[in-house]
Amino acid sequence: MVHFVGAGPGAPDLITLRGAALLERADQVIYAGSLVNPALLTRCRADCRILNSAEMTLEQVLAAVEEAEAQGRTTVRLHTGDPSLYGAVREQMAALDERGIDYDVTPGVSSFCAAAAGLRAEYTLPGLSQSLIITRMAGRTPVPGRESVEALAQHGASMVLFLSAGMLEQLQAALLRGAYTADTPAAIVYKASWPEERCLRCTLSTLAETARAAQITKTALVLVGDFLGADFTRSRLYAPDFTTGFRKGADGI
Repeated sequence: MVHFVGAGPGAPDLITLRGAALLERADQVIYAGSLVNPALLTRCRADCRILNSAEMTLEQVLAAVEEAEAQGRTTVRLHTGDPSLYGAVREQMAALDERGIDYDVTPGVSSFCAAAAGLRAEYTLPGLSQSLIITRMAGRTPVPGRESVEALAQHGASMVLFLSAGMLEQLQAALLRGAYTADTPAAIVYKASWPEERCLRCTLSTLAETARAAQITKTALVLVGDFLGADFTRSRLYAPDFTTGFRKGADGI
């Protein structure tokens, strides 16, 4: 049996209870060593076989899984954040299906959630944005043309960009070709939830400059949108005059 487990954004205590329990029982753990906090591996048994997938190909990962399966041993495939976001898990699942190897998935807390927590921000604010776009810049790995940053920026919605911290000059220019302006609030969150977390607020026009001054080139998320500003509209849900299914407001509706 293979368990895909979301490790969370970095802090060892932000893994889910289920994920922690699976780590503690695993015979073999294959973890994404480039991003997963190694402190999580202290939960593993002393006799657990631990492999770093940052040094492996997909074929090598599958070979290790097949070896464990032949011995009746369980494998935890530990991915950063939540496996469904930039986790390269679908190709692993397809390969396991072909081999008749059973698996399940335990979701995790994504770093975009930890970044908002670090900034004390809310992505969906009444009157400003009710949508969140999660994307990345095209780099060595392309993105579909219809999902270019320029195209998505036309919405002016709250946006989080993964895997783009090393291309901030290009990212800044692409975002400015959308509905955002030079004064649109932005932020760079380095290693969200890790002890070395850094949250840098700026405007879109100073995004690349801010990262350059802080010497941040990787392991950071970029957040853009008016949700980072000071102005917002109070929600109707908790307004005294708003009736819900649980209480009657002054409007009497």
